[in-house]
Amino acid sequence: MTDRISDAEYAVMEVLWHQAPQDATMVADTLATTQGWTLATVKTLLSRLASKGAVETTADGRKFLYSPLIERSNYVAGESQRLVDRLFGGKLSPLVAHLAEREALSADDIAEIEALIKGLKA
Repeated sequence: MTDRISDAEYAVMEVLWHQAPQDATMVADTLATTQGWTLATVKTLLSRLASKGAVETTADGRKFLYSPLIERSNYVAGESQRLVDRLFGGKLSPLVAHLAEREALSADDIAEIEALIKGLKA
């Protein structure tokens, strides 16, 4: 997959990563309360995702079932790396320093980062 996923498409992917396969109506029902999107909107987003190679479609009678073709963890890893590359020159430490300077890290966050670093050193 080379095309980027928009925020709206990402919301659809989250539904499919949670449970797949699903038809467009099932996805629309899930997103109706949080996004307020119509079935037509969801079908458009699913079509875009299919053309980008992010989801596959399988005929099921008169409807299509959609399943993700990319793993959530792989997508998140790629997006995270793009963020670090674009905003922090590919280095993670400036990102952490930025968050610390903005007091965006709680004591729990710091403890988790310390535990992660300790685990990586072991």
